[in-house]
Amino acid sequence: MQQQEICFPGKRQFILQHCEPSPLQPNEVRGRTIATLISPGTELAWASGDEFPVKPGYSAVFEVDELGSDVTGVAIGDRLFCMGSHRSFQQVDVDHTVSIPGDMKSEIALLARLIGVSMTTLITTKARPGDSVVICGAGPVGYLAAHIFQLSGYEVVVVEPDAKRRTQAQASGLKCVFAAFPFDQPALVGHIALVVDCSGNEQAVLDGCRIVRQNGEVVLVGVPWRRQSELSAHELLNAVFNGFVELRSGWEWAFPLVSRPFKWEELLEGYNNSSQSIMTGFRKAMSWLAQDRIPLEGMVCRQTPDDPERVYRALLDRRIDEPFVVFDWGLTAYRR
Repeated sequence: MQQQEICFPGKRQFILQHCEPSPLQPNEVRGRTIATLISPGTELAWASGDEFPVKPGYSAVFEVDELGSDVTGVAIGDRLFCMGSHRSFQQVDVDHTVSIPGDMKSEIALLARLIGVSMTTLITTKARPGDSVVICGAGPVGYLAAHIFQLSGYEVVVVEPDAKRRTQAQASGLKCVFAAFPFDQPALVGHIALVVDCSGNEQAVLDGCRIVRQNGEVVLVGVPWRRQSELSAHELLNAVFNGFVELRSGWEWAFPLVSRPFKWEELLEGYNNSSQSIMTGFRKAMSWLAQDRIPLEGMVCRQTPDDPERVYRALLDRRIDEPFVVFDWGLTAYRR
C-alpha cells in the first residue's frame, strides 16, 4: 500500500502526498495510523506562515505492525498513542508512546496530547485545590484545561467571547462561564489565584493581570500568533508591577520528554531530572479519558484525510462546530 502524508507546500495550500518510512531502529515501533488530531490554532498558523513545506500534526493513534529488535512490553496489534504527524503510518521510539485501553475510542485517546499542553501549568502552579482559576479561551486546549483543573479540585471560571464555545462549555458542566472577564463580580476580582490564557490574545492577558489576586499567576498557554489589539506594553507592565502579578510562560516542555532517575551531577549541570515528564502527563491524561472524566459527547468531528484542502478550508471559515477535528485514517478513501 502506498504511504501518504499531509503537507502544506505553501501558504494556505493543503495536499496529500507520497512518503516513505525510514529503516526501523532497534528501539522503534511502526504501524498503520488509525487516527490523527488536528490542532487548529497551531496548524492554521503554520499554514499562514512563511516557512514551507510543513508536515503538520502532533497527535496520533496507530496499530503496531513491526517491532525493533530491542523493543519489549509491546506486541503486534497493540494500539499506541504518540506525538505523530498526519500520515498513514507512524514510526516512533517506543519510550515515546502510551498504551491505549482496549475499549477506548481512538479519537478520544488523541486528546491526551492537547491535555498535555496545560498539564505543565497544572503541575507547576502555586495555586492549590480550592483556589479560583480563570481559563481564558474555550477552544480545544482551553476546554480541556478547564476540565482538568476542575477535576483537580479548583474552582474554575471560563472566559470565552464566542457564543458557540460558551454553550459547549456550559453544557459540559462548567458552571461559571462568561463572555468577558467578570470585573463586575466582587467575589472574583482580586481573588483569582491563577489565570491560564489559552487564547493568545494580549487583551485577555492584560485583563487576567487586572483580575488576579496579589502575587497570583498569569500563565501564557495560548500562542500569540498575531497581534490582535493596539495595547501598549506600558499597560501590561503597569498591571503586572502594581498588581504584584507573576506573569510567565506556560511552555509545556518545562519537563523532560521522558523521566529519568535522579542524578546529583545532572542537577548541578542544570538538567531537570524530576520524576515528572511529558510522557507521565500523557499517561495521566489517558487515565482521565479512559474513566470518562471529561465530557466529550458530540465534541469530536471525524474527517477523511483524502481531501485535506476541504477540511482545512472548513476550519479557516469556521464551518466546523466541534472543537476536536480528527482525520480517520481507517477510512480507505485516501488509498488510491
